[in-house]
Order: sequence, then structure tokens, then C-alpha cells
Amino acid sequence: MLDERIERIIDAAERMKLAEYVRYQSDRKRRLWDAFLEGVLRGLGFMVGFSMLGALVIYLLQSLALQNLPLIGDYVAKVVMLVESRIH
Repeated sequence: MLDERIERIIDAAERMKLAEYVRYQSDRKRRLWDAFLEGVLRGLGFMVGFSMLGALVIYLLQSLALQNLPLIGDYVAKVVMLVESRIH
């Protein structure tokens, strides 16, 4: 009975790849490298996403400015001109 329980625990540990996980946790250099790469990729993702979102907002503001709405059009036109002057 005890032998069967031990065998089941060993089988479960093998299915979970516990040995690989313990090896990974004990390798400090690999964990630091993985954390570094994760941070770099997360930063690139934020940069690309923010750029796309900013371009979309500028496009929407330009389309609002072109519609010549009475109050909004002048304000949006000024904002778009300021943004474009900062870009160039």
C-alpha cells in the first residue's frame, strides 16, 4: 500500500517534470537571462502598442479636424498641428 502511494507520487512528479523545474530554479544565470529577455520583449511590446495607439489617435483627430465641426474642429486642428510640429 505504501509502495503504491510512493509510486503514484513519483509518477506524478515525473509527469509534472519536477526535476526539470528544480533544475531551472537552481540555475540562477538562466533565470536572470530569462527575466531580462522577458523585460526587453515586454518593453518592445509596449513601445509598438503605444506607437500604434498614438497613430490611431492622431488619425482620428485629423479626421475630426477635416469635418470642420464648429467648436471641436478648431481645437482638434490646433492639437494636431502641435503634435505634428513636435514630430517633425
